[in-house]
Amino acid sequence: MKTECTPNQIEFHGLGRRMVVGKFDGGKISSDGGGLLLREVEHRTHLLKRLAGCFTDYRDAGKVEHSVEALIKQRVMGLALGYEDLNDHDTLRHDPLLALLSDTRDVSGKVRKRDQDKGCALAGKSTLNRLELTPLDADAASRYKKIVADPERMDDLLVDLFLEAYETEPAEIILDVDATDDPLHGNQEGRFFHGYYRGYCYLPLYIFCGEHLLCARLRRADQDGAAGSVEELARIIRRIRVSWPTTRIIVRGDSGFCREDLMAWCEAHGVDYVLGLAKNSRLKALLADELAQVKSQYEATNQAARVFKDFRYRTLTSWSRERRVIGKAEQLSKGENPRFVVTTLSTKDWDARMLYEDLYCARGDMENRIKEQQLALFADRTSTHAMDSNQLRLYFSSFAYVLIQTLRRLVLNGTSMAKAQCDTIRLKLFKIGAHIRVSVRRVRIAFSESFPHAALFWQIMQRLQRIPLRC
Repeated sequence: MKTECTPNQIEFHGLGRRMVVGKFDGGKISSDGGGLLLREVEHRTHLLKRLAGCFTDYRDAGKVEHSVEALIKQRVMGLALGYEDLNDHDTLRHDPLLALLSDTRDVSGKVRKRDQDKGCALAGKSTLNRLELTPLDADAASRYKKIVADPERMDDLLVDLFLEAYETEPAEIILDVDATDDPLHGNQEGRFFHGYYRGYCYLPLYIFCGEHLLCARLRRADQDGAAGSVEELARIIRRIRVSWPTTRIIVRGDSGFCREDLMAWCEAHGVDYVLGLAKNSRLKALLADELAQVKSQYEATNQAARVFKDFRYRTLTSWSRERRVIGKAEQLSKGENPRFVVTTLSTKDWDARMLYEDLYCARGDMENRIKEQQLALFADRTSTHAMDSNQLRLYFSSFAYVLIQTLRRLVLNGTSMAKAQCDTIRLKLFKIGAHIRVSVRRVRIAFSESFPHAALFWQIMQRLQRIPLRC
């Protein structure tokens, strides 16, 4: 006997005598109810509104249904909520909750001009694609792509948001610089094979200060990992010193950034640095006594041993002067493990062990911030052909990170989510089932009664409400 099936009904494994069935007919239900927390952050910082101000819109105003601000909010909020592909927005454009996050007044899409668009409050993938693919030299005469980004203004905005995060001028800040790989799987502009990463990739440069993102620059992979770092640091530090003239600035990076031009620039501009220094035969010879000492200690105790040596050093040709170098002599079960750093910091402020273990090694946390961007916020989705448009995608990912980091900084301190990474915050706070009802007077959102973090959500919302709205 054939089973009777209801069209569009999904039949699951039964529960005892009961049938278990489902249909996609629950009405306007969103899985992203917690994204409203990001909307509250936006209304207190105008982060995305200011990002929209970094674009020039040459479109005919009489034919525009989606403002640049709405498009930017839709795209960045989508990334924050886990939607990396523009294709996702052909379905998401029906979602009244994402429309609410984008501050679209007509969250139901009832007053769209074309009948085929009614019920779609937001832009589809084609409109968002034109936003991302607009050339930097486009103008009103361009045919389709007329929303032009200003990269310099976006760079400045990242620094401005960092400065605004501090109520008072800090005594000292540490700027971490690092490069990573962005694997490519197509024929993108600027595509090159990188021997270290063993594949075709871009080589983006990141600069962070703690959790604050100051620079995300997409670069070709056919150059040194430190290429452009002096120019980026000079730009950022110049803006920082306008607001914080007395703050001590330390630049920190691995041996890939131990370059004469970077060190000389820092020394000439009163900026301290602590940088990894690649080992060589001369350096190992200077550390020979210490390496013999830790080897003896290891053989006597069968425990890892390390000692430090503080000395002056200059390369044969590449360095312009003698500099302070810290050598770490370490013996592990797998063998000796010498490491070196070069710094401008004085022995009075930092002894050798403290400088290496407490200051230099702390740079590893920056790698977690990069992973947040690449793995949780899709900074590696650089699949358009042009490098400029891939850089724009990196900007969108960067501002999605800044938006979530701002939420973390403002209201998550002291909670169980204080140190949570972006994908954990998304999973536990944003992914809430919510039923949306839209009437003339209100948008009512009914959250899932079984949401396990409801008490924390209440606490966060109460903290946000104590922060004044930005005019």
